[in-house]
Amino acid sequence: MIADALKIVLAPAFVVAITLVARRYGSRIGGVVGGLPAIAGPILFVLALDHGRSFAADAAVGTLLGVLAVMAFVAGYVVVSSRFPWPAAVAGGWACFLATVGVLEPVHVDAYIALVLALAATAATVRFLPRPVAGVAVGDDHPRGELALRALCALVPVAAITASAHLLGPHLSGLLASFPIMTPVLAAFTQSRHGAKEAARLLHGLATGFFSYALFCFVVAVALEGLGIAATFGLATAVALAVQGAALVATGRHERTLVLEV
Repeated sequence: MIADALKIVLAPAFVVAITLVARRYGSRIGGVVGGLPAIAGPILFVLALDHGRSFAADAAVGTLLGVLAVMAFVAGYVVVSSRFPWPAAVAGGWACFLATVGVLEPVHVDAYIALVLALAATAATVRFLPRPVAGVAVGDDHPRGELALRALCALVPVAAITASAHLLGPHLSGLLASFPIMTPVLAAFTQSRHGAKEAARLLHGLATGFFSYALFCFVVAVALEGLGIAATFGLATAVALAVQGAALVATGRHERTLVLEV
């Protein structure tokens, strides 16, 4: 019963909280919180409760590999959005994600190799995408129903993957836990309101957050069986927040340098 309640409440509540924090305190503070896997994290947590720590640890390795598929989505979206409107860009990004999952499905590696691959893919994607321009404002207007849509987008994959995990197995469940739901929503809203270049800059910031995302999943993969559920997810959250906070400090220094140069 507890796991069922978490499926309904945890991920949507997390996504709504991230959104409200970003709106209230700005994108930098929201980015610290947003670096956490708002959907994959609850999926792994529920899998640990439903199927045991070993199953969830194996799924976390799959989620680490899934970072490569998310980066494929980001690259596909940016390439398609440069010539076509957001519906085609979302479809193109999802096609790249699913194609990458198909390639990775038979690939089984340990958590350490998966971490190296995830970090390398994220670093390559961040280098490929244009950096956000310091001082560029995107406006404070928010589409009606956006918050509810984000909550619904968080609920659907958690419910679907945790309900079918016994059929999918831990590896494929982990890979699909990274399925991009919130990322295309944010990118599509940004592209429709501010253009493809601004959407690419947004995706640069989101991709940067996947360094902490990958480390969160890595901690779950290597520590869950030994430390237990509560301690592992607490530690993984602390590690992800620390890494994302350090990244934001470094980014802030870079932005101040740009302002001084201008």
